Amino acid sequence: MMSREIHVGKVTVGGGAPVAIQSMCNTRTEDVEATVAQIHALEQAGCEIIRVAVPDMAAAEAISAIKKQISIPLVADIHFDYKLALRCAEAGIDKIRINPGNIGSQDRVRAVADACRERGIPIRIGVNGGSMEKDLLRKYGGVTAEALVESAMSHVHLLNDCNFDDICISVKCSRVPVNMEAYQMLHEQTDYPLHLGVTEAGTPSMGVIKSAIGIGGLLCQGIGDTMRVSLTADPVEEIYAAKKILAAAGIRQTGPNLISCPTCGRTKYDMIPIANEVERRLQNCTKPITVAVMGCVVNGPGEASAADVGIAGGQGEGLVFRKGEILYKVPQEKLVDALMEEIEKL
Repeated sequence: MMSREIHVGKVTVGGGAPVAIQSMCNTRTEDVEATVAQIHALEQAGCEIIRVAVPDMAAAEAISAIKKQISIPLVADIHFDYKLALRCAEAGIDKIRINPGNIGSQDRVRAVADACRERGIPIRIGVNGGSMEKDLLRKYGGVTAEALVESAMSHVHLLNDCNFDDICISVKCSRVPVNMEAYQMLHEQTDYPLHLGVTEAGTPSMGVIKSAIGIGGLLCQGIGDTMRVSLTADPVEEIYAAKKILAAAGIRQTGPNLISCPTCGRTKYDMIPIANEVERRLQNCTKPITVAVMGCVVNGPGEASAADVGIAGGQGEGLVFRKGEILYKVPQEKLVDALMEEIEKL
């Protein structure tokens, strides 16, 4: 099902638009200087939508100053206090993340819906497995895909009752299979754009793997319109991971695709450090090409025949090839330099 289109500032989400990469600041929002500096670093890394926590009025009051100094859309993350949402709307926020059922009476929900509708501000309903409604936990015996979806749709109905339909949904859980099932169910039930993520995924060593499965698996099924990789790390690492997941899923390639073999007993040269060096030297390359580092001259060019350019090693020397065709031989110590020279020509 094709999702409907919403607009988060200048970024289109849903409706077939490219999957947008998001992250969240871990600075104190009222510290405008630190927050703006982090947003600039994230934007430079490739972040397209940024979220900040708004736990109190001091944070809400900082939104206007932050907005004036950044160029990517800004999202306010709000819980419980509808007055914070109203203040952020007045300050020009681009999107609000809130669960309408958590902010009190229907009058309060309507006040937020009216303020957002008048200014064209979409609302993300963000259901989290760690903060499910107790009645749903009892009904389903814990955090299940069905419970997550029912919670999300109950919040949707609250907004719909206030004549508000500019909505994005997320249903994040730390258990990857439950997470994926919930998103699959939502995809079948509604055309609201979906914000993908695996909550509390952990440090990069495991969090990237969980996210690659939980987000990348859904993207490969055509599910998802925007995403955040949640890591216990510098948020910039979330952006790098997101770009790699999008590339691996065949959704978006923002730079070179490096392929390399795992090595075996036929490998005649110290390939692993060479592959690492190629990866390092490709970090600032923006060409959407495939680069291969292969272990032997016997099978390398053939196995990597789809690569735009590549190298394969032998005893003391190696090959430089393009689309499987051998270009020339070079001494092993010059392999990486020769490869980079060929990449410059592309």
